[in-house]
Amino acid sequence: MQLSRTEGAFAVSLLALALVGCQSDRFGSLPTRSPQPLQPAPAGSVMQSQLPPPSQPSGPNDFPAAPGQENGRQMAAIDPAAAAASAPEISKNGLLGSWNVSSGGTNCQMFLTLTAYGDSSRGGTRGCSNELANMRAWDVSGNRVLIFDDGGNVIAQLYSSGNERLDGQTTGGASVTLSR
Repeated sequence: MQLSRTEGAFAVSLLALALVGCQSDRFGSLPTRSPQPLQPAPAGSVMQSQLPPPSQPSGPNDFPAAPGQENGRQMAAIDPAAAAASAPEISKNGLLGSWNVSSGGTNCQMFLTLTAYGDSSRGGTRGCSNELANMRAWDVSGNRVLIFDDGGNVIAQLYSSGNERLDGQTTGGASVTLSR
């Protein structure tokens, strides 16, 4: 194969450019010696002793209060009828988006959209462990927010309890709080 005059000149130019690039100082030279090792930090003394044996409760009053019975008083569960009577009306558009959920001692997220899902709107959760893990849809009925599973069963009811906050409970009785 024979190269034309311009192709030959181009090939020679590329070769010369490559050779010049190999001799460049712009990248500096690689270090030839390794860095000095660091001095070890002084360590404090370690004390050793035997731990005392675990204490055993001597009676029923030595145990901590059961959840829901702080300070010796039993906390009332949310009464859906009382919550419904005092809760303000809820706007479906005002509920759209992401919510932080606290339920059954765990925290997770809930997402509410207007995408149709049967007669309701699509919704879902991430990281929830109780009935809310099965959430597929939601809807507003008066001053209640209803949460549904895949079969269309109500799994939770919530009521507005302030600015950007909803409270209620699951059908299993776990309290639910949504907030932003």
